[in-house]
Amino acid sequence: MHVALSEKRSQAKPTVLVVDDEAGPRDALKVILRPFFNIQAAGSARAAIDVLNSQQIDLITLDQKLPDRQGLDLLQEIKHDHADVEVIIITGYGSLKAAMDGIRHGAAGYLLKPFNVTELVTLVNQTLHKKQRLDYLRRFVHYPEAMWESEASCAATWNEIRSGYAAISAQPDVMTATEAAEFRFLLPLLSDLLEAKERELLNHCSRVSFYATLLANRMDLTEGEQKSLALGAFLHDIGRIVAGPCHFADDAIRSLGGTQDHKRHTELGVRMIEPLGLPAEVGQIIGYHHERWDGTGYPHGLQGEGIPLLARIVCLAQAFDHLTAELPDRNSLSLDEACDFITGHTGDYFDPTLTTLFVRVVQECKASLPAMAIATNPSRPPHA
Repeated sequence: MHVALSEKRSQAKPTVLVVDDEAGPRDALKVILRPFFNIQAAGSARAAIDVLNSQQIDLITLDQKLPDRQGLDLLQEIKHDHADVEVIIITGYGSLKAAMDGIRHGAAGYLLKPFNVTELVTLVNQTLHKKQRLDYLRRFVHYPEAMWESEASCAATWNEIRSGYAAISAQPDVMTATEAAEFRFLLPLLSDLLEAKERELLNHCSRVSFYATLLANRMDLTEGEQKSLALGAFLHDIGRIVAGPCHFADDAIRSLGGTQDHKRHTELGVRMIEPLGLPAEVGQIIGYHHERWDGTGYPHGLQGEGIPLLARIVCLAQAFDHLTAELPDRNSLSLDEACDFITGHTGDYFDPTLTTLFVRVVQECKASLPAMAIATNPSRPPHA
């Protein structure tokens, strides 16, 4: 009985895989983490892959320098083949660029050797807690579309999502229709839901919110409009959670439309957020961010100033990100090339006045733009 109980308790612990080619740091990590987690270890990339393919792993601590492969290369393979496994990079060869590269490719965090034990345990616990939230939300990502087919079914789905999420995250369930207008209460859930679908979906939405806010700061928008823009830009692709797989490697912006499956995400997104009581402008952004100035966009073929202003801003911001984002299996454009493309479609895809201002703004911010654009939440307008 005692043995069975101990085994049960051990099985309930998350499993951490320590990947480091040096025995000293590898053993130190094992000693530090073993009281809290089940521990596996590997001294090479090949050994790490063998462990991953043979048993359930929740989190990996990954050394950046391995004898058979670079840690970043292994990270990319892990996130491609085992997307739900979290990775923390731990290395003595760190730099800000290496950290950012790791985070861009899906690492949850980054620590330098010699690491602080408290920081290590805290980061591992925080990352595993996040994994617990994402694992819970992934079941809703795979829900049939029928769960979102009406306002009533959307409301029921959101009630189920938020009650379980509140219990896991130890936060009060404050997302009533009235309180949802203060979108800060929704951000943790919405951010995790986007990431539960795909990490790059969250990254894309974060960058689009950043670019849209960058443009809005040069415009005469009210504080309410700026808040709605930041949130609407962040949620512009929320319908992708339901509308099939995300294909960010596709150069959709360079074609005239996209598949019918792709086009559905705007209408799905509008329907999904209806029960949340968000500002009307947020729904307009979600619904109309693929409309084009000349009327050739979708879903309604709106034209010119018939397209809501905030949706026109997000149309520019999301196009710029699709053109410039560094993704596997596609060639991104430089900032100057992307600006040339956008300028070349002034008056057909994009609002001419907004295009001129947008290109000027991103050119002025060129030096700091890549670092500034790495965000995990919607950009906040001034004084928000």
